[in-house]
Amino acid sequence: MIISRRALIAAGMGVLAAESLARLGGGFAAVAEARKLRVASVKFGTLAWLLETIKAEKLDEKYNVALEIIETATNQSSPIALYGGSADVVVTDWPWALRQRAMGEAVKFAPFSGALGAVVVPADSPIKTLADLKGKRFGVAGSSTDKSWLLLRAHAKKELGSDLADLVRPQYGAAPLLAEQLKDGRLDAVLNFWTFTARLEAQGFRRLISMSDVLTALEIDPQPALVGFIWKESSEDDLLPAINGLLAAAREANELLANSDAPWERLRPMMNAANEEEFAALKAGYRSGIRGYWSEADMQSAQKIMDILLAAGDAELAGKGTRFDPKAFYAPGA
Repeated sequence: MIISRRALIAAGMGVLAAESLARLGGGFAAVAEARKLRVASVKFGTLAWLLETIKAEKLDEKYNVALEIIETATNQSSPIALYGGSADVVVTDWPWALRQRAMGEAVKFAPFSGALGAVVVPADSPIKTLADLKGKRFGVAGSSTDKSWLLLRAHAKKELGSDLADLVRPQYGAAPLLAEQLKDGRLDAVLNFWTFTARLEAQGFRRLISMSDVLTALEIDPQPALVGFIWKESSEDDLLPAINGLLAAAREANELLANSDAPWERLRPMMNAANEEEFAALKAGYRSGIRGYWSEADMQSAQKIMDILLAAGDAELAGKGTRFDPKAFYAPGA
């Protein structure tokens, strides 16, 4: 059978059009093979909520990315997964990414969440202000260079004229352990991550000051995402189309989570909420952290935050020449 030149051209144009639509997440996504991407995620963490929504709404198929979820035990395991080669994308904070770049390990960051924790005290605590924390047993989730702790110290120094680390008796540790110690009365106050803060508040504990309020006091506006998707810059030649697919799927999933309660009912079993109050607090906390793609305004705020962190931190944070690097931040099409 002889096929005319016109028919061949038409057929070729049809294939190209279908492939173009597939790249844009159109209805012809099946024409092109989905691009594989391995994403590290703590099984019941907030990233798992987002990934479950992407899968359930078939947004991975829409944006032509085949997500393989690599379960990790803790958030601290994610960098190991990235550098060990078992994951292509992990979620952690951009100050960590900047430290890696300073040490010659070029990584990129795109926003996942701007949700922040708070300082929490028992409901009947006599502690009403930061000044009342003097001499108190104060839990800090993470280490002495945790970003929220450094920002809180900077705010306290501005407000009280003293370093909070010198006023309180700081105890550093894992977030769940500190939450239990606060419940048991072994700590007077705790600066904890937002999910633990939400659960504690739902159980009747009182917020002394939120980290969002701290950023406002430090004149950080807008408040950018501090936690995000991170990948090796050296892998972009192979993975960037898939990463763009993940970011587009995440953006659409977050629009659903921000505006509809239906996806949350599906997520309820994963959230391990003890009651309706805790479920509502976790949902509200997640929604408060939803951010768009990285912007120039975010960049300016991030630089101000980094200046504060470097001024307040020690050699562990600022070592190896850590500095603010705009090249670490990524937005599709930028």
